[in-house]
Amino acid sequence: MVRTVLLFSFLVFVLTGCSGSMKTEDFAGKEPHFVLEDYFEGKTKAWGMFHDRFGNLRREFVVDITGTWDGTTLILDEEFDYADGEKDRRVWTIKKIDETTYSGTAGDIFGTASGKTSGNALNWTYDMDLKVGDGSWRVKFDDWMFLQPGGVLLNRAAVSKWGFELGVVTISFSRVENDSDATAVNPQKRAAE
Repeated sequence: MVRTVLLFSFLVFVLTGCSGSMKTEDFAGKEPHFVLEDYFEGKTKAWGMFHDRFGNLRREFVVDITGTWDGTTLILDEEFDYADGEKDRRVWTIKKIDETTYSGTAGDIFGTASGKTSGNALNWTYDMDLKVGDGSWRVKFDDWMFLQPGGVLLNRAAVSKWGFELGVVTISFSRVENDSDATAVNPQKRAAE
């Protein structure tokens, strides 16, 4: 009986210890200052990968992003090219609520995503219908973005279902200054042209 109680206590500690405790306020004053609409207006390129909870690399992808900002709403048109040949597209509509708060929607997002910035960080949380085989799973994303000197934006998103982490998406973003930059950094796109 004592062993069962100890095992249960240990599991509760481990599972609750896995939940993120970072807060955007932890990054107040960190530079460079991240403003979502400033960073994503225009063209951006991203490279990403998904590791399952055991650390196995499951997918790799490249994303071409076009951002349009009208003063209150940011439209992000994302075109995904997966290493296995699959292609996908997501269009985000992101509204700026105040200086640090955002809300967003997209076709495969359930409900509304919410985001908060501070310093060089943004925390973006949402539920998504993730394609799995011929169906989909509703999963939760806890997305953290950190702007680095030189304009690189690093992103780590924990993906979970029913409170259990399924894996982690890691993405690196870079601004694209002209169209020749876009093909230079994406050999798959260059080969297709």
